Amino acid sequence: MTGTVNLRELVLGILMEVTESEAYSHVVLRDTLEKYQYLPKRDRAFVSRVTEGTLENLIQIDYIIECFSKVPIHNMKPLIRNLLRMSIYQLKEMDSVPDSAVVNEAVRLAQKRGFYNLKGFVNGVLRAAARGMDEIAYPSASDNPVEYLSVRYSMPQWILHKWLGQFSFEEVEQVCASFQREHPVTVRLRTDRVSREEIIASLKEDGCDVTQHPYLEYAVWISGFNYLQALQAFREGWIYVQDVSSMLVSEVAAPNWGDYCIDVCAAPGGKSTHLADKLKGSGYVEARDKSEDKVSMMQENIDRLGIINMVAALKDATVFEEKSFHKADIVLCDVPCSGLGVIGKKQDIRYRMNPTRQEELIRIQRRILSVSQNYVKPGGVLIYSTCTIGADENQMNLKYFLENYPFRLESIDPYLPEQLRSRTSAGGYLQLLPGIHDTDGFFLARLKRNDE
Repeated sequence: MTGTVNLRELVLGILMEVTESEAYSHVVLRDTLEKYQYLPKRDRAFVSRVTEGTLENLIQIDYIIECFSKVPIHNMKPLIRNLLRMSIYQLKEMDSVPDSAVVNEAVRLAQKRGFYNLKGFVNGVLRAAARGMDEIAYPSASDNPVEYLSVRYSMPQWILHKWLGQFSFEEVEQVCASFQREHPVTVRLRTDRVSREEIIASLKEDGCDVTQHPYLEYAVWISGFNYLQALQAFREGWIYVQDVSSMLVSEVAAPNWGDYCIDVCAAPGGKSTHLADKLKGSGYVEARDKSEDKVSMMQENIDRLGIINMVAALKDATVFEEKSFHKADIVLCDVPCSGLGVIGKKQDIRYRMNPTRQEELIRIQRRILSVSQNYVKPGGVLIYSTCTIGADENQMNLKYFLENYPFRLESIDPYLPEQLRSRTSAGGYLQLLPGIHDTDGFFLARLKRNDE
Protein backbone atom coordinates (compact mmCIF):
# COMPACT_ATOMS: atom_id res chain seq x y z
CA MET A 1 0.00 0.00 0.00
CA THR A 2 1.12 3.55 -0.63
CA GLY A 3 -0.17 6.25 1.69
CA THR A 4 -3.95 6.15 1.65
CA VAL A 5 -4.16 4.33 -1.70
CA ASN A 6 -5.22 0.71 -1.30
CA LEU A 7 -3.82 -1.01 -4.39
CA ARG A 8 -6.05 -4.07 -4.07
CA GLU A 9 -9.10 -1.82 -3.83
CA LEU A 10 -8.05 -0.17 -7.11
CA VAL A 11 -7.86 -3.61 -8.73
CA LEU A 12 -11.26 -4.57 -7.34
CA GLY A 13 -12.80 -1.38 -8.73
CA ILE A 14 -11.38 -2.09 -12.19
CA LEU A 15 -12.65 -5.69 -12.15
CA MET A 16 -16.12 -4.54 -11.12
CA GLU A 17 -16.29 -2.06 -13.99
CA VAL A 18 -15.11 -4.66 -16.51
CA THR A 19 -17.15 -7.68 -15.41
CA GLU A 20 -20.34 -5.98 -14.23
CA SER A 21 -20.58 -2.81 -16.36
CA GLU A 22 -18.93 -4.24 -19.51
CA ALA A 23 -16.31 -1.49 -19.57
CA TYR A 24 -13.23 -2.23 -21.65
CA SER A 25 -10.42 -3.47 -19.42
CA HIS A 26 -7.59 -1.71 -21.26
CA VAL A 27 -9.47 1.60 -21.07
CA VAL A 28 -10.34 1.32 -17.36
CA LEU A 29 -6.82 0.18 -16.46
CA ARG A 30 -5.24 2.97 -18.51
CA ASP A 31 -7.49 5.61 -16.96
CA THR A 32 -6.77 4.30 -13.45
CA LEU A 33 -3.01 4.30 -14.00
CA GLU A 34 -3.17 7.82 -15.43
CA LYS A 35 -5.16 9.00 -12.41
CA TYR A 36 -2.59 7.48 -10.05
CA GLN A 37 0.50 8.12 -12.15
CA TYR A 38 2.22 9.56 -9.07
CA LEU A 39 2.40 6.08 -7.55
CA PRO A 40 5.78 4.33 -7.61
CA LYS A 41 6.45 2.14 -10.64
CA ARG A 42 6.32 -0.97 -8.45
CA ASP A 43 2.80 -0.17 -7.22
CA ARG A 44 1.55 0.61 -10.71
CA ALA A 45 3.03 -2.68 -11.89
CA PHE A 46 1.19 -4.52 -9.09
CA VAL A 47 -2.15 -3.01 -10.15
CA SER A 48 -1.51 -3.90 -13.80
CA ARG A 49 -0.36 -7.43 -13.09
CA VAL A 50 -3.20 -8.40 -10.76
CA THR A 51 -5.84 -6.82 -13.02
CA GLU A 52 -4.55 -8.29 -16.26
CA GLY A 53 -3.61 -11.61 -14.67
CA THR A 54 -7.05 -12.06 -13.13
CA LEU A 55 -8.83 -11.28 -16.40
CA GLU A 56 -6.62 -13.44 -18.58
CA ASN A 57 -7.07 -16.42 -16.21
CA LEU A 58 -10.73 -15.84 -15.35
CA ILE A 59 -12.17 -19.21 -16.41
CA GLN A 60 -9.39 -21.12 -14.69
CA ILE A 61 -9.78 -18.99 -11.55
CA ASP A 62 -13.53 -19.66 -11.46
CA TYR A 63 -12.78 -23.38 -11.84
CA ILE A 64 -10.44 -23.18 -8.83
CA ILE A 65 -12.93 -21.23 -6.72
CA GLU A 66 -15.63 -23.81 -7.33
CA CYS A 67 -13.26 -26.53 -6.11
CA PHE A 68 -13.33 -24.90 -2.65
CA SER A 69 -16.70 -23.11 -2.48
CA LYS A 70 -20.11 -24.66 -1.86
CA VAL A 71 -21.65 -21.57 -3.50
CA PRO A 72 -21.48 -21.64 -7.35
CA ILE A 73 -19.56 -18.72 -8.81
CA HIS A 74 -22.64 -17.34 -10.61
CA ASN A 75 -24.62 -17.21 -7.35
CA MET A 76 -22.09 -15.04 -5.51
CA LYS A 77 -22.41 -11.30 -4.93
CA PRO A 78 -20.49 -9.59 -7.78
CA LEU A 79 -18.07 -7.82 -5.43
CA ILE A 80 -17.35 -11.03 -3.48
CA ARG A 81 -16.90 -12.95 -6.74
CA ASN A 82 -14.33 -10.46 -8.03
CA LEU A 83 -12.61 -10.20 -4.66
CA LEU A 84 -12.15 -13.98 -4.62
CA ARG A 85 -10.95 -13.96 -8.24
CA MET A 86 -8.18 -11.40 -7.70
CA SER A 87 -7.16 -13.12 -4.47
CA ILE A 88 -6.96 -16.57 -6.08
CA TYR A 89 -4.75 -15.08 -8.80
CA GLN A 90 -2.37 -13.72 -6.17
CA LEU A 91 -2.32 -17.02 -4.25
CA LYS A 92 -1.59 -19.03 -7.39
CA GLU A 93 0.70 -16.78 -9.39
CA MET A 94 2.45 -14.32 -7.05
CA ASP A 95 4.90 -16.11 -4.76
CA SER A 96 6.30 -12.79 -3.55
CA VAL A 97 3.00 -12.03 -1.77
CA PRO A 98 2.48 -14.10 1.42
CA ASP A 99 -0.72 -16.15 1.41
CA SER A 100 -1.69 -14.73 4.79
CA ALA A 101 -1.45 -11.17 3.45
CA VAL A 102 -3.68 -12.03 0.47
CA VAL A 103 -6.34 -13.63 2.69
CA ASN A 104 -6.26 -10.93 5.36
CA GLU A 105 -6.48 -8.09 2.85
CA ALA A 106 -9.41 -9.78 1.09
CA VAL A 107 -11.28 -10.17 4.39
CA ARG A 108 -10.62 -6.52 5.27
CA LEU A 109 -11.82 -5.38 1.85
CA ALA A 110 -15.02 -7.43 2.13
CA GLN A 111 -15.74 -5.82 5.47
CA LYS A 112 -14.83 -2.33 4.26
CA ARG A 113 -17.20 -2.65 1.30
CA GLY A 114 -20.13 -3.58 3.54
CA PHE A 115 -20.03 -7.38 3.41
CA TYR A 116 -19.22 -7.98 7.07
CA ASN A 117 -21.48 -11.05 7.14
CA LEU A 118 -19.51 -12.65 4.27
CA LYS A 119 -16.00 -12.12 5.59
CA GLY A 120 -16.03 -15.63 7.10
CA PHE A 121 -16.98 -17.09 3.70
CA VAL A 122 -14.16 -15.17 1.99
CA ASN A 123 -11.71 -16.26 4.65
CA GLY A 124 -12.78 -19.92 4.44
CA VAL A 125 -12.62 -20.21 0.64
CA LEU A 126 -9.24 -18.51 0.37
CA ARG A 127 -7.61 -20.45 3.21
CA ALA A 128 -8.87 -23.72 1.74
CA ALA A 129 -7.55 -22.70 -1.69
CA ALA A 130 -4.15 -21.73 -0.24
CA ARG A 131 -3.85 -25.19 1.37
CA GLY A 132 -5.15 -27.21 -1.58
CA MET A 133 -3.93 -25.28 -4.63
CA ASP A 134 -1.41 -27.98 -5.63
CA GLU A 135 -3.95 -30.80 -5.37
CA ILE A 136 -6.54 -29.50 -7.86
CA ALA A 137 -7.46 -31.97 -10.63
CA TYR A 138 -7.59 -30.18 -13.98
CA PRO A 139 -9.20 -31.49 -17.21
CA SER A 140 -7.03 -33.79 -19.36
CA ALA A 141 -5.88 -32.77 -22.84
CA SER A 142 -6.26 -36.32 -24.13
CA ASP A 143 -9.66 -37.05 -22.58
CA ASN A 144 -11.32 -33.70 -23.21
CA PRO A 145 -9.20 -31.35 -25.34
CA VAL A 146 -11.80 -28.54 -25.45
CA GLU A 147 -12.34 -28.47 -21.68
CA TYR A 148 -8.57 -28.74 -21.15
CA LEU A 149 -7.87 -25.74 -23.38
CA SER A 150 -10.77 -23.80 -21.88
CA VAL A 151 -9.63 -24.19 -18.27
CA ARG A 152 -5.89 -24.14 -18.93
CA TYR A 153 -6.01 -20.94 -21.02
CA SER A 154 -9.34 -19.42 -19.86
CA MET A 155 -10.86 -19.54 -23.31
CA PRO A 156 -14.64 -19.90 -23.84
CA GLN A 157 -15.49 -23.29 -25.32
CA TRP A 158 -17.53 -21.93 -28.23
CA ILE A 159 -14.45 -20.12 -29.54
CA LEU A 160 -12.31 -23.25 -29.20
CA HIS A 161 -14.83 -25.37 -31.11
CA LYS A 162 -14.64 -22.90 -34.03
CA TRP A 163 -10.85 -22.72 -34.04
CA LEU A 164 -10.36 -26.48 -33.76
CA GLY A 165 -12.56 -26.84 -36.84
CA GLN A 166 -10.03 -24.77 -38.81
CA PHE A 167 -6.63 -25.26 -37.14
CA SER A 168 -4.80 -28.14 -35.46
CA PHE A 169 -4.90 -28.69 -31.69
CA GLU A 170 -1.22 -27.71 -31.52
CA GLU A 171 -1.83 -24.44 -33.38
CA VAL A 172 -4.79 -23.53 -31.21
CA GLU A 173 -2.82 -24.22 -28.05
CA GLN A 174 0.03 -22.03 -29.32
CA VAL A 175 -2.44 -19.20 -29.95
CA CYS A 176 -4.02 -19.57 -26.50
CA ALA A 177 -0.62 -19.71 -24.78
CA SER A 178 0.47 -16.54 -26.59
CA PHE A 179 -2.46 -14.62 -25.13
CA GLN A 180 -1.10 -15.31 -21.64
CA ARG A 181 2.44 -14.15 -22.30
CA GLU A 182 3.56 -10.59 -21.70
CA HIS A 183 4.53 -8.85 -24.91
CA PRO A 184 6.55 -5.67 -25.36
CA VAL A 185 4.94 -2.67 -27.04
CA THR A 186 5.44 -2.46 -30.81
CA VAL A 187 6.03 0.96 -32.35
CA ARG A 188 6.41 2.25 -35.86
CA LEU A 189 9.43 4.50 -36.35
CA ARG A 190 8.50 7.51 -38.49
CA THR A 191 11.84 7.71 -40.24
CA ASP A 192 10.57 10.29 -42.74
CA ARG A 193 10.77 12.77 -39.84
CA VAL A 194 13.94 11.74 -37.99
CA SER A 195 16.55 9.08 -38.70
CA ARG A 196 16.08 5.59 -37.31
CA GLU A 197 19.27 5.93 -35.29
CA GLU A 198 18.13 9.18 -33.65
CA ILE A 199 14.74 7.76 -32.68
CA ILE A 200 16.27 4.63 -31.14
CA ALA A 201 18.88 6.72 -29.30
CA SER A 202 16.09 8.88 -27.88
CA LEU A 203 14.11 5.83 -26.75
CA LYS A 204 17.15 4.36 -25.03
CA GLU A 205 17.97 7.68 -23.38
CA ASP A 206 14.45 7.64 -21.90
CA GLY A 207 15.09 4.19 -20.42
CA CYS A 208 13.53 1.95 -23.08
CA ASP A 209 14.85 -1.43 -24.06
CA VAL A 210 14.64 -1.53 -27.86
CA THR A 211 14.54 -4.71 -29.96
CA GLN A 212 14.29 -4.91 -33.73
CA HIS A 213 11.16 -6.62 -35.06
CA PRO A 214 11.96 -9.43 -37.53
CA TYR A 215 9.40 -8.44 -40.19
CA LEU A 216 9.79 -4.70 -40.86
CA GLU A 217 12.88 -2.53 -40.47
CA TYR A 218 10.92 0.45 -39.17
CA ALA A 219 9.17 -1.62 -36.48
CA VAL A 220 10.70 -2.17 -33.03
CA TRP A 221 9.63 -3.57 -29.69
CA ILE A 222 10.05 -1.31 -26.66
CA SER A 223 9.82 -2.17 -22.97
CA GLY A 224 11.09 -0.94 -19.61
CA PHE A 225 9.39 2.47 -19.77
CA ASN A 226 6.93 3.71 -17.17
CA TYR A 227 4.69 6.11 -19.07
CA LEU A 228 4.40 6.38 -22.85
CA GLN A 229 3.63 10.11 -22.90
CA ALA A 230 6.86 10.75 -21.01
CA LEU A 231 8.95 9.53 -23.96
CA GLN A 232 10.39 12.32 -26.09
CA ALA A 233 9.95 10.19 -29.23
CA PHE A 234 6.21 9.93 -28.54
CA ARG A 235 5.75 13.63 -27.74
CA GLU A 236 7.64 14.67 -30.87
CA GLY A 237 5.61 12.34 -33.09
CA TRP A 238 8.60 10.19 -34.07
CA ILE A 239 6.89 6.93 -33.08
CA TYR A 240 3.39 5.52 -33.34
CA VAL A 241 2.23 2.59 -31.22
CA GLN A 242 1.02 0.00 -33.73
CA ASP A 243 1.27 -3.75 -34.13
CA VAL A 244 3.15 -5.03 -37.16
CA SER A 245 0.02 -6.81 -38.39
CA SER A 246 -1.59 -3.38 -38.71
CA MET A 247 1.50 -1.95 -40.41
CA LEU A 248 1.25 -4.69 -43.04
CA VAL A 249 -2.06 -3.21 -44.21
CA SER A 250 -0.31 -0.14 -45.62
CA GLU A 251 2.50 -2.32 -47.00
CA VAL A 252 -0.04 -4.45 -48.87
CA ALA A 253 -2.00 -1.37 -49.97
CA ALA A 254 1.24 -0.12 -51.57
CA PRO A 255 0.13 3.45 -52.35
CA ASN A 256 1.57 5.32 -55.30
CA TRP A 257 2.55 8.98 -55.27
CA GLY A 258 -0.56 11.17 -55.25
CA ASP A 259 -3.11 8.44 -54.48
CA TYR A 260 -6.47 9.34 -52.97
CA CYS A 261 -7.23 6.96 -50.09
CA ILE A 262 -10.27 6.39 -47.88
CA ASP A 263 -10.10 4.50 -44.60
CA VAL A 264 -13.78 3.82 -43.86
CA CYS A 265 -13.36 2.60 -40.23
CA ALA A 266 -10.18 4.42 -39.35
CA ALA A 267 -10.10 4.98 -35.57
CA PRO A 268 -7.75 5.12 -33.79
CA GLY A 269 -5.90 6.01 -37.00
CA GLY A 270 -2.78 3.86 -37.13
CA LYS A 271 -3.33 2.53 -40.64
CA SER A 272 -4.40 5.92 -42.00
CA THR A 273 -1.40 7.76 -40.57
CA HIS A 274 0.90 5.03 -41.89
CA LEU A 275 -0.67 5.34 -45.35
CA ALA A 276 -0.21 9.13 -45.21
CA ASP A 277 3.44 8.69 -44.23
CA LYS A 278 4.03 6.27 -47.10
CA LEU A 279 2.61 8.87 -49.50
CA LYS A 280 5.39 11.25 -48.31
CA GLY A 281 3.16 14.30 -48.15
CA SER A 282 1.48 13.67 -51.51
CA GLY A 283 -2.04 12.48 -52.20
CA TYR A 284 -4.79 12.55 -49.63
CA VAL A 285 -6.02 10.23 -46.89
CA GLU A 286 -9.54 10.61 -45.54
CA ALA A 287 -9.83 8.80 -42.20
CA ARG A 288 -13.50 8.23 -41.40
CA ASP A 289 -15.34 7.17 -38.26
CA LYS A 290 -18.92 7.53 -37.06
CA SER A 291 -17.93 8.54 -33.49
CA GLU A 292 -17.26 12.23 -32.78
CA ASP A 293 -14.92 11.32 -29.92
CA LYS A 294 -12.88 9.01 -32.13
CA VAL A 295 -12.70 11.57 -34.92
CA SER A 296 -11.43 14.14 -32.40
CA MET A 297 -8.85 11.63 -31.16
CA MET A 298 -7.67 10.99 -34.72
CA GLN A 299 -7.37 14.72 -35.35
CA GLU A 300 -5.23 15.04 -32.21
CA ASN A 301 -2.97 12.30 -33.59
CA ILE A 302 -2.77 14.04 -36.96
CA ASP A 303 -1.73 17.27 -35.23
CA ARG A 304 0.79 15.52 -32.93
CA LEU A 305 2.34 13.69 -35.86
CA GLY A 306 2.41 16.78 -38.08
CA ILE A 307 0.69 15.08 -41.02
CA ILE A 308 -0.39 17.43 -43.80
CA ASN A 309 -2.05 15.04 -46.29
CA MET A 310 -4.69 13.53 -44.02
CA VAL A 311 -8.01 14.58 -42.52
CA ALA A 312 -10.32 12.97 -39.95
CA ALA A 313 -13.98 12.94 -41.03
CA LEU A 314 -17.23 12.09 -39.24
CA LYS A 315 -18.91 9.54 -41.52
CA ASP A 316 -20.73 6.23 -41.09
CA ALA A 317 -19.20 3.36 -43.09
CA THR A 318 -22.61 1.71 -43.52
CA VAL A 319 -24.09 4.76 -45.26
CA PHE A 320 -23.28 5.30 -48.95
CA GLU A 321 -21.78 8.69 -49.87
CA GLU A 322 -22.47 9.45 -53.52
CA LYS A 323 -19.70 12.05 -53.97
CA SER A 324 -17.09 9.37 -53.19
CA PHE A 325 -18.33 7.01 -55.92
CA HIS A 326 -15.36 5.57 -57.88
CA LYS A 327 -13.05 8.29 -56.51
CA ALA A 328 -10.52 6.33 -54.44
CA ASP A 329 -7.32 4.62 -55.57
CA ILE A 330 -7.23 2.75 -52.25
CA VAL A 331 -10.00 1.93 -49.77
CA LEU A 332 -9.16 0.41 -46.40
CA CYS A 333 -11.93 -1.71 -44.87
CA ASP A 334 -10.66 -2.61 -41.41
CA VAL A 335 -14.11 -3.55 -40.20
CA PRO A 336 -15.52 -3.84 -36.67
CA CYS A 337 -14.94 -7.46 -35.65
CA SER A 338 -14.97 -9.89 -32.74
CA GLY A 339 -11.37 -8.90 -31.91
CA LEU A 340 -10.38 -12.45 -31.00
CA GLY A 341 -6.89 -11.90 -32.41
CA VAL A 342 -6.00 -9.25 -29.83
CA ILE A 343 -7.14 -11.04 -26.68
CA GLY A 344 -3.57 -10.76 -25.39
CA LYS A 345 -4.01 -6.97 -25.22
CA LYS A 346 -7.73 -6.81 -24.42
CA GLN A 347 -8.32 -9.76 -22.14
CA ASP A 348 -12.06 -9.24 -21.63
CA ILE A 349 -12.93 -9.49 -25.34
CA ARG A 350 -13.25 -13.28 -25.05
CA TYR A 351 -15.86 -12.95 -22.30
CA ARG A 352 -18.01 -10.24 -23.88
CA MET A 353 -18.13 -11.87 -27.31
CA ASN A 354 -20.64 -14.64 -28.09
CA PRO A 355 -21.99 -16.38 -31.23
CA THR A 356 -25.00 -14.05 -31.48
CA ARG A 357 -22.84 -10.92 -31.31
CA GLN A 358 -20.47 -12.41 -33.85
CA GLU A 359 -23.33 -13.02 -36.30
CA GLU A 360 -24.44 -9.41 -35.85
CA LEU A 361 -20.90 -8.25 -36.60
CA ILE A 362 -20.73 -10.36 -39.77
CA ARG A 363 -23.87 -8.65 -41.06
CA ILE A 364 -22.28 -5.24 -40.34
CA GLN A 365 -19.03 -6.29 -42.02
CA ARG A 366 -20.85 -7.28 -45.19
CA ARG A 367 -22.86 -4.07 -45.17
CA ILE A 368 -19.64 -2.03 -44.89
CA LEU A 369 -18.03 -4.01 -47.71
CA SER A 370 -21.08 -3.55 -49.95
CA VAL A 371 -21.03 0.22 -49.39
CA SER A 372 -17.26 0.75 -49.48
CA GLN A 373 -16.64 -1.10 -52.73
CA ASN A 374 -18.50 1.73 -54.48
CA TYR A 375 -15.68 4.13 -53.63
CA VAL A 376 -12.95 2.13 -55.41
CA LYS A 377 -12.23 3.42 -58.90
CA PRO A 378 -11.76 0.92 -61.77
CA GLY A 379 -8.35 -0.64 -61.29
CA GLY A 380 -8.23 0.56 -57.69
CA VAL A 381 -7.59 -1.53 -54.60
CA LEU A 382 -9.67 -2.47 -51.57
CA ILE A 383 -7.87 -3.86 -48.52
CA TYR A 384 -10.06 -5.98 -46.25
CA SER A 385 -8.75 -6.61 -42.74
CA THR A 386 -9.83 -7.70 -39.27
CA CYS A 387 -8.08 -8.26 -35.97
CA THR A 388 -9.70 -11.64 -35.48
CA ILE A 389 -9.15 -15.35 -36.11
CA GLY A 390 -11.48 -17.71 -37.92
CA ALA A 391 -13.15 -18.21 -41.28
CA ASP A 392 -16.57 -16.76 -40.34
CA GLU A 393 -15.40 -13.15 -40.41
CA ASN A 394 -12.51 -13.62 -42.82
CA GLN A 395 -12.48 -16.20 -45.63
CA MET A 396 -16.28 -16.48 -45.71
CA ASN A 397 -16.61 -12.71 -46.07
CA LEU A 398 -14.08 -12.80 -48.91
CA LYS A 399 -16.14 -15.50 -50.63
CA TYR A 400 -19.30 -13.43 -50.20
CA PHE A 401 -17.59 -10.32 -51.56
CA LEU A 402 -16.05 -11.97 -54.61
CA GLU A 403 -19.36 -13.60 -55.52
CA ASN A 404 -21.22 -10.28 -55.45
CA TYR A 405 -18.82 -7.54 -56.61
CA PRO A 406 -16.44 -6.99 -59.56
CA PHE A 407 -13.16 -7.59 -57.73
CA ARG A 408 -10.39 -10.18 -57.84
CA LEU A 409 -7.82 -11.21 -55.26
CA GLU A 410 -4.21 -10.22 -56.00
CA SER A 411 -1.10 -11.89 -54.61
CA ILE A 412 0.27 -10.03 -51.60
CA ASP A 413 3.64 -11.82 -51.65
CA PRO A 414 5.44 -8.84 -53.28
CA TYR A 415 4.54 -6.70 -50.26
CA LEU A 416 5.28 -9.16 -47.45
CA PRO A 417 8.49 -10.14 -45.67
CA GLU A 418 9.65 -13.54 -46.88
CA GLN A 419 8.81 -15.23 -43.54
CA LEU A 420 5.09 -14.54 -44.07
CA ARG A 421 4.72 -15.72 -47.66
CA SER A 422 2.58 -18.79 -48.12
CA ARG A 423 0.09 -20.50 -50.40
CA THR A 424 -2.71 -18.24 -49.21
CA SER A 425 -0.68 -15.02 -49.47
CA ALA A 426 0.14 -15.93 -53.07
CA GLY A 427 -3.62 -16.22 -53.51
CA GLY A 428 -4.28 -12.77 -52.02
CA TYR A 429 -4.87 -13.14 -48.27
CA LEU A 430 -3.08 -13.89 -45.00
CA GLN A 431 -4.21 -15.10 -41.58
CA LEU A 432 -1.72 -14.19 -38.86
CA LEU A 433 -1.79 -16.21 -35.64
CA PRO A 434 -0.25 -14.99 -32.36
CA GLY A 435 2.23 -17.49 -30.97
CA ILE A 436 2.95 -18.73 -34.49
CA HIS A 437 3.70 -15.33 -36.03
CA ASP A 438 5.33 -12.37 -34.26
CA THR A 439 2.14 -10.32 -34.42
CA ASP A 440 -1.38 -10.07 -33.11
CA GLY A 441 -4.03 -12.31 -34.64
CA PHE A 442 -4.97 -10.55 -37.87
CA PHE A 443 -6.40 -11.13 -41.35
CA LEU A 444 -5.82 -9.09 -44.48
CA ALA A 445 -6.60 -9.42 -48.18
CA ARG A 446 -5.90 -7.34 -51.29
CA LEU A 447 -8.77 -7.01 -53.74
CA LYS A 448 -8.46 -5.20 -57.06
CA ARG A 449 -11.48 -3.76 -58.85
CA ASN A 450 -11.83 -5.06 -62.38
CA ASP A 451 -11.27 -2.47 -65.10
CA GLU A 452 -14.52 -1.21 -66.60
